[in-house]
Amino acid sequence: MAKVTRKIGLSLGADICWPIAFTEIMKRLELAIPQGRNTVRFEVERMTIDPFDIREPRRYDLVIDRLTHWYHTRREWIKKAVILDDVYVFNNPWAVQSMEKLTTYAGMVRLGFPVPETWLVPPHSYDPMEDLQVTLQRYARHFDLGAIGKKLGYPMFMKPYDGGGWRAVSRLEDESALRESYDQSGKLVMTLQAAVHPFDRFVRCIGLGPQTHVVLYDAKAPLHDRYTMKADFLSPSERALIDGMTLVINAFFGWDFNSCELLHKRGTWHPIDFANPCPDSQVTSLHYHFPWLIKANLRWAVFAATTGRTVKELEWRRFFAAVEEGMTLEERLEALLPIVHERFDTERFGEFCSKHLAHLDEVTHEWFGTDDARDAVRKKVAALFPPHEVDEFTEIFFDRIQRWRADEPVGSAA
Repeated sequence: MAKVTRKIGLSLGADICWPIAFTEIMKRLELAIPQGRNTVRFEVERMTIDPFDIREPRRYDLVIDRLTHWYHTRREWIKKAVILDDVYVFNNPWAVQSMEKLTTYAGMVRLGFPVPETWLVPPHSYDPMEDLQVTLQRYARHFDLGAIGKKLGYPMFMKPYDGGGWRAVSRLEDESALRESYDQSGKLVMTLQAAVHPFDRFVRCIGLGPQTHVVLYDAKAPLHDRYTMKADFLSPSERALIDGMTLVINAFFGWDFNSCELLHKRGTWHPIDFANPCPDSQVTSLHYHFPWLIKANLRWAVFAATTGRTVKELEWRRFFAAVEEGMTLEERLEALLPIVHERFDTERFGEFCSKHLAHLDEVTHEWFGTDDARDAVRKKVAALFPPHEVDEFTEIFFDRIQRWRADEPVGSAA
């Protein structure tokens, strides 16, 4: 049998902690996976930003991308690598580039998901450009912002139609606040969305390939406490519903790695924000949940690289054809999930992990108890926190990981 090396490229921006954990645990796994007549091994490399020849030889088999949602040079390299070399990338770069929040709302409304009422309004002001004034004079119409507010009702949220990270998001309690926020929104194109109010639970569901992880989220807490460590906050049927909606969203838009925010009100889970294909992956936010992310990332990367997975075309018509008027949300998910599992090759993935990655739990559990893991935490903390808080928060986050190690002993389904 020939020895074959699959090279995994990490396309990084400000990421510090997760690439360290990913790379070090990959080394400790010492993988040698039979694939046909070959034995597959793995190398992990951090990608650099360089000029590139469009016809340059294939350098990577798989890329985990954390940069191209804002850095266009890397985005164009990845797109050419997909087209010319069949490189597999988390996530589909065309979907990340073109599918903003409003687009995702539209797609899920058509599939029958309970997305809150949403409007888009023209920007308050514009960059000067040729033909702008004549276009606005001919076609832009004065509109009654207050009337839109009355139609949606209060409270509501104003947020940009694109981007993430809670940028320029405001909760509006009345028309005065609506008008003030719009006047201050500048050149941003904003959406207005009816609030799910009052809600009793707020969750974030992280999806990575066919894997999901649901966290009870506290948006009012400090950043390092928003991902709570609470358990047993969902019934089995609620968990299945949230997992299903997250996986449908990800498969529909071609995203391997994404997070879905949902609010619960009077028996209904409302997806409110789910165009997040560069989810928070830092230990300073995820802490207790950070090891799950590393394991999920490793499983999906190793599976995709070993099996030669390629970026799939989007199949919106197939999703639309699967649902019918009058279906309940549960019935819609039942009709849609076979498409999802086919796209993610879920059954084959499970068999692959059982056969080739059965030791991942043990290796991950062990590494997260080491000084190297503590040092990775410290490096991220030092990049974000003032010097006098580095020791304190390093211990806070590392202690939460040790709590995970106690709660998820080796051999459990973490």
